[in-house]
Amino acid sequence: MTAFTDEARLATQAMRKLFEKTPLQLNDYLSDLYGAKIYLKREDLTPVRSYKIRGAFNAMSKRRASHPDQQSFVCASAGNHAQGFAFACRHFGVAGEVFMPITTPQQKIDKTRAFGGDFVKIRLIGDYFDQTLQAAQHHCDEIGAHFLSPFDDPDVIEGQASVAVEIEDDLREMPDMLLLPVGGGGLSAGVTRYFTDMGACTSIRYVEPAGGASLTAALKQGKPVNLPHVDTFVDGAAVAQIGKHTFEILQKVDPNHVLLAPENRICATMIRLLNVEGIVLEPAGALVIDVLDELADSIKGKTVVCVTSGGNFDFERLPEVKERAQRYAGLKKYLILRMPQRPGALKDFLALLGPNDDIARFEYLKKSARNFGSVLIGIETKEPDAFARLFQSMTDNGFEHRDITNDDILAEFLI
Repeated sequence: MTAFTDEARLATQAMRKLFEKTPLQLNDYLSDLYGAKIYLKREDLTPVRSYKIRGAFNAMSKRRASHPDQQSFVCASAGNHAQGFAFACRHFGVAGEVFMPITTPQQKIDKTRAFGGDFVKIRLIGDYFDQTLQAAQHHCDEIGAHFLSPFDDPDVIEGQASVAVEIEDDLREMPDMLLLPVGGGGLSAGVTRYFTDMGACTSIRYVEPAGGASLTAALKQGKPVNLPHVDTFVDGAAVAQIGKHTFEILQKVDPNHVLLAPENRICATMIRLLNVEGIVLEPAGALVIDVLDELADSIKGKTVVCVTSGGNFDFERLPEVKERAQRYAGLKKYLILRMPQRPGALKDFLALLGPNDDIARFEYLKKSARNFGSVLIGIETKEPDAFARLFQSMTDNGFEHRDITNDDILAEFLI
């Protein structure tokens, strides 16, 4: 036991005033699939549907203990920290201002308002989280409030370590492997330090979204670095730079133990969990489950804990998630097709489609001065192999085409 583990345990006890511990559930579906005992630490089942309530509560509690007159707090968040912050503001009866990116899903904005009530004001500023963060910190300095970091704060890290305390208490032993999502690093740093200080032999894997691999970049450079571009789809973990305090704990992580989850594949994982298990996870919440296929050989016969970090999913995004999942699975493709400008050409093309091929999109721009017209076409099928047959038939019949499904620039512009 160390001072950190003692404080993490005290923080865990204090949280019981606010919410019950989240369940550690043995998942039969995943366990049978991978031949292991796979537990889900359901952080998506906190009152704010993410683990962020832990760090926010602990940091606010400690600040108020050391500064009893502190009545004003500010935070910056992509959504989950904002909800935990708002919940804590209402609990302590203090004023809070929440800075969120303009791109934050409406569901997270509405829930933040609901949790904070009259104690919280929301400001939407910046297209990316790091722009939002700068605006929040500047405002905080102007009004003399206390800035409550979403991850880069020792008290926040300590609060997130309560996840590890509960895992240990419920499992009554240390797991063989633990899978943690990584955004700014608060959760992964807190849990890692707790397990390390307890002398656990648990092997830890860290999972980042491929479009926001801030830990990977930091380990490569030996210090936190700012990513030039971040894919914001996994909004709960899309951070351009890992925290200074969090990296101090994570800097010795083996780079081979950091796994990257492609955004489209995460969508397939989300759809699978929703359809098979009825579990609603946001993209960041599905990160750790998404990499289980990669770890299949190393986890067979072992006890594995996956921390599902959040379930704040706006169902208005479901069509996008389904679309990206289909594209990853090879069940949907987009093509630029050169259609001959002659009667019957369209009918000839349609005759090439198989019985399970379905046209999901068709945009045809006829050019009277040309022999060919360009068509943007989206096709869905039930088996990925069907596209090889279709493409060969198109080539054999003189229909020139270009697959733009994985062309990020064209796909983003046209699709």
